[in-house]
Amino acid sequence: MAPEQQPPATRDVDAVTGAVLTASRLLVAISARSLASVEESVTLPQFRLLVVLSSQGPAKLVSLAERLGVNPSTAMRMVDRLVTAGLVDRRVNPRNRRETILQLTAAGGEVVDHVTAERRQEIAAVVARLRPAQRTALVSALTAFNEAGGEPAVVETGTDPYPLGWSDGNA
Repeated sequence: MAPEQQPPATRDVDAVTGAVLTASRLLVAISARSLASVEESVTLPQFRLLVVLSSQGPAKLVSLAERLGVNPSTAMRMVDRLVTAGLVDRRVNPRNRRETILQLTAAGGEVVDHVTAERRQEIAAVVARLRPAQRTALVSALTAFNEAGGEPAVVETGTDPYPLGWSDGNA
């Protein structure tokens, strides 16, 4: 069916989907560039793991794999590499000695902070080119999009309330 023959709701969904896909390409490009300074030591999936540990705290392997949407064996391989690199630490759970708890090391936190700062700087430059009304509309649209997709809001961790590089609009 030709676009002009589609019902208005379908055309609207298609237009929004196209805009989100274009925005996702921009965000993926920004993400890739922000990892450039650490790409020899950390891949994008490994960085995701570091961000989860940074934002949600220590975790068991199975919980971490679920949060990342990967198999536990895949998460274990990523963890092994990050432990070897000194970015993640494995400790025996003091409450259940059969369990291992994974947590970010100070060096892992520095990687997250550095990459997030790079990402924030580049996103802020893009956002700064928007008019104030566009910024407000973007925050509303992205909040609704995240809620519809089931993405939980970022919870302030005491150090950085926007660990993935977004700002509160004051940037």
